[in-house]
Amino acid sequence: MHVNITARHCEIPDTLRARAESVLDRLGNYGLELVEGAVVFDVEAMSQRAEVRLRAATGDMVVAKDNGPDHRTALDRAEEKLKRQLKKVARRLRQRRRPEADAV
Repeated sequence: MHVNITARHCEIPDTLRARAESVLDRLGNYGLELVEGAVVFDVEAMSQRAEVRLRAATGDMVVAKDNGPDHRTALDRAEEKLKRQLKKVARRLRQRRRPEADAV
């Protein structure tokens, strides 16, 4: 998976960059082949924001944004949103692939 990590209006330490990469690696375990991942850290007014965008090989794009008191908290919250979305997309793809059996 191609990973792009960006910071707007702030500097991010290497530990946060490594955490973002590990989050993207973990999100690859939800039944979809992820081909691209992007994490954007931003500072808004009084909160820190994390936005995570994932593109699957099927063409599906999943995006989650969240704010928090620090970037790590915002990233964790966005990860939880992405988990729910990825499960939903994977379930939809499984149902589309497998037709219903005829009743006997």
